[in-house]
Amino acid sequence: MNQPVPAPPAHRVDVHSYAQPHLVSTRHIEMDLTVDFDRKVLHGWAELSVLRRDAAAPLVADTRDLTIDRVETAAGPKGKLKVANYTLGKADPILGAPLTVPLGEGVDRVRVHYSTSPAASALQWLEPSQTAGKKRPYLFTQSQAIHARSWIPLQDSPAVRTTFRARIRTPKDLIALMASRHDFRLANPKEEPNGEYTFRMPHRIPSYLIALAVGDLGYRQLGHRTGVWAEPSEVEAAAREFEDTERMIQAAEKLYGPYAWLKYELLVLPPSFPFGGMENPLLTFATPTIIAGDKSLVSLVAHELAHSWSGNLVTNATWRDFWLNEGFTVYVERRIQEQVYGEARAKMEAVLGRQELEAEIAKLPAADQLLYIDLKGRDPDDGVTAIAYEKGALFLLTLEEAFGRERFDQFLLAYFSTFAFQGITTQDFLAFLQQNLLKKDPAAAAKVPVEEWLHQPGIPASAPKPVSDEFTRVDEAVHAWPAVPPATITKTWTTHHWLHFLRAFPADLGAAKMAGLDRAFSFTKSKNSEIAGQWLLMAARNRYEPAAARLEAFLIGVGRRKFVRPIYEELVRTPAGRVRAETIFAKARPGYHPITVATVTQILK
Repeated sequence: MNQPVPAPPAHRVDVHSYAQPHLVSTRHIEMDLTVDFDRKVLHGWAELSVLRRDAAAPLVADTRDLTIDRVETAAGPKGKLKVANYTLGKADPILGAPLTVPLGEGVDRVRVHYSTSPAASALQWLEPSQTAGKKRPYLFTQSQAIHARSWIPLQDSPAVRTTFRARIRTPKDLIALMASRHDFRLANPKEEPNGEYTFRMPHRIPSYLIALAVGDLGYRQLGHRTGVWAEPSEVEAAAREFEDTERMIQAAEKLYGPYAWLKYELLVLPPSFPFGGMENPLLTFATPTIIAGDKSLVSLVAHELAHSWSGNLVTNATWRDFWLNEGFTVYVERRIQEQVYGEARAKMEAVLGRQELEAEIAKLPAADQLLYIDLKGRDPDDGVTAIAYEKGALFLLTLEEAFGRERFDQFLLAYFSTFAFQGITTQDFLAFLQQNLLKKDPAAAAKVPVEEWLHQPGIPASAPKPVSDEFTRVDEAVHAWPAVPPATITKTWTTHHWLHFLRAFPADLGAAKMAGLDRAFSFTKSKNSEIAGQWLLMAARNRYEPAAARLEAFLIGVGRRKFVRPIYEELVRTPAGRVRAETIFAKARPGYHPITVATVTQILK
């Protein structure tokens, strides 16, 4: 007799997935997909091998805008596939549609034959003109948070971890890459017969970490386990910028234990990529906007590498627990930066992070300022704010200061070891924190208002406020303006100094003072994306017309949400600015990833 399976506790229920993994959960996925650039679709099949905890329960998978051709099921690894019944439910604007497949006796494999939509939210199809080489098309995916379901029918929840193998069929002169181990020769991967590439991921990972890219790509090895991919014209610059990657891995291993993923490679994507980076295991996807020529923006590499411990190894079980991924990662990122580039740089980045957090809090409603944010009925992308990243990291820094760095490092090492390859909730973390840190030193624990950090808006008054001695002269230069600081001072400034310099001026600086700054430092012509992004935000706020053409070109040429979103938000504050924003968006939209399109569309509404 089939015994009923208890429902999971409320905090473990993923409200952003139809899957019921406590009844039937995916353990492995096989994929065979063809990349069709003409139709802008992927088509083929995905086969889910499942673990059945309830013999009467069906498999429920997540889909979004997939065309299902047929479903087949089989019993056992050698069982013959047979056409099966299925139901595709009503589509929800956020969640997509549930795919329900009844499972007969012994059935533990479900193969879904399908094709994606040209408008799939995870996929960006680029014309040759939108690439650096201008000759061949390009495709890349972005599965986080719940976009994997738009290109694979699966249980799209971070609580469900699975291995996978894939065969990707491409045009013969393009290279396919997945965030996994691959079997082709790096010397000349385009020699793959028939444009077929095979991949395997032996570790169990959540669905949002499944990633694919197809394009004209070159490769450079950085170290014995590190390397970088990019379009051929970009790969040398990327290799120079990221040459310290092996040192970063070694620094992280000394702190938090062995790197568990065999190799670490980066893929530099076209500038339309909507994020700075995506921590897909073994193959970080990265924006080209971090290539500054002086390694000043490689904190992003440290960040995505840090996810190899916090996020990829220990994963948030629901998107409400997103701060467990990002807050930990920002904290670890800065520890890596300190080891590789020194304490002064880490402190500058911490100060800039605090500035970004305070600016975000000023814009967000109180409910969105909570670390343990309620996202029910909302797109989990709404939770991708500085709260999860910077407030989360500040909470961990508070724990470090209260208990001492040595003891906190031991705590984190135990945390990553205890929960390796698991999805955990905030409640799981709190129980581990209580048992392994708080109860062992009540006096130190009294300095950390845990409930306030998690459940109250804003920043607790007891939070540490990072300070950087490097910014002292920068502040002096701001106070002395319009006196121009001597070149002997500014020639040693890095991106961090310049960002602090610009952010220190009042928001309503005015066009005249903007012009003075531009004459002195040529900010409008800056090729550094971070400096340009900050300057153009100020130009939009102060209606500085000499930067208008550069602002339009920047918004059209870069799809990274970090830069795009605040500038559009500033533009729509005035009627004239709104018209300008709509005009620019009409030109930029064809080059934006669907995630960025959705972000800007919401702003314009």
